[in-house]
Amino acid sequence: MNLLNIFWNLVIESAPWLLIGYLLAGIIKQVIPSRWIQSQLAKPGLLSIVKGAVIGAPLPLCSCGVIPTALAIRKAGASRGATASFLVATPETGVDSISFSYAILGPVFAIARPVSALMSAVVAGVLVNASDTQDVLEASASSTGPCCGGKKEEPVSQASLGQKLMSAVQYGYGRMISDTAKWLVIGLVAAAVITAVVPQSFFLQWGDGVVAMLVMVLVGLPMYICATASTPVAAGLLFAGVSPGAALVFMLTGPATNIATMGVIREQLGGRALTAYLVGVIGTAIVCGLALNEFYQAFGWSLQITMQAHGESYALWQQLTAILLSVLVLRVWVQPLLQRKPKLAEALPD
Repeated sequence: MNLLNIFWNLVIESAPWLLIGYLLAGIIKQVIPSRWIQSQLAKPGLLSIVKGAVIGAPLPLCSCGVIPTALAIRKAGASRGATASFLVATPETGVDSISFSYAILGPVFAIARPVSALMSAVVAGVLVNASDTQDVLEASASSTGPCCGGKKEEPVSQASLGQKLMSAVQYGYGRMISDTAKWLVIGLVAAAVITAVVPQSFFLQWGDGVVAMLVMVLVGLPMYICATASTPVAAGLLFAGVSPGAALVFMLTGPATNIATMGVIREQLGGRALTAYLVGVIGTAIVCGLALNEFYQAFGWSLQITMQAHGESYALWQQLTAILLSVLVLRVWVQPLLQRKPKLAEALPD
């Protein structure tokens, strides 16, 4: 099967679950006000750290979108540990990535991923709180991260149920797809390339223990990838011979340890807090990866990678959802071009 066919099969397999996930993300955005989130994270201590993880886990924010939100929460009085916990849990998992994980990787990963993300977030938050507070740096007005902007959230209005549902659809299939489109495409392309090109022997040489997981940390650490986009990449790695635990390490460290997030933590919380953050995220990811490998071995679980089913035909409704998702993603780049043409026409002299 050629590269294009592998890529399109991935789109077909993931489209229904991504569309459901984006809709749920929009609904959550309408149901949970940001002011309530900020009020829950102000008190220092373990409870606020746990709340930061639990609140952040389902929120519809990608690796870049979480940065301005976390800054707003910190400036509103959230504790250091709660801010760090929120920064870990939010990009590592979400309703869209959980449904996507179930579609591509099966139910075991759909459960292991959010559970591991919550553990990673709590451990990182506890370690950040325990770090030396003397190196805390004041927030600068320009610290909004390199993407997704630093737009302030609009005040909540009293809207009807129909208006809220419409807003949820517009946010899920508009802003959320806009924020994740580039990384989703990159993730799907990377998964297709890994599946078609990379031989199993390349990854099998690292084994399935700590060394393989450290390799996944090195792969994921500098990447700027969202939880949703990391899912097909992890599937490609599994298909190429990586152990389930190593794939989980990649899905946890990639979204939570990108350069932008680390820069914000260094500036807002200090250098020691950044070290504590990385130790918490990477250490917990490796422990969870080792545990997942043991579970697979002890219970005799088999990998359920949808990409392995190359010969099957897809139902018409699956193909239609793939076309719909493709249109929504393409609109992110096409719409600005179409809007630019009338402006250029008006600027030209008669």
